[in-house]
Amino acid sequence: MKRLMIADSSDIVRKVAHKILSELGYQVSEAKDAREAMQACAAQLPHVIIVDSGIDGALDLITNIRSMPKGASVRIFYCVIEADLKTMMRGKRAGASDFLLKPFDRNVLTKAFEDKSLA
Repeated sequence: MKRLMIADSSDIVRKVAHKILSELGYQVSEAKDAREAMQACAAQLPHVIIVDSGIDGALDLITNIRSMPKGASVRIFYCVIEADLKTMMRGKRAGASDFLLKPFDRNVLTKAFEDKSLA
């Protein structure tokens, strides 16, 4: 089973995403901030991580994951509120693999995560 982490300061966003992604077959863990996410990654690196651009240290989190042993293999989704090119490019430069637009719902997450290359 693929491990997926959601790093987002919103309890509601984490809860909704957790429910949807668990139903898609992921073993989902949650982190409310970058520090908590980094500690969890140090203990067990997920296969996929969703990093909300709004959390303090989001870009550092991505960079730090990429610098970990096997960090290059993690699929990192940088979650943004709007398709702002500057914000998205900062995420890409930090090492994000892909992007998700918020707010997301079951259809958006299903489309992004049912992809056979992720499951």
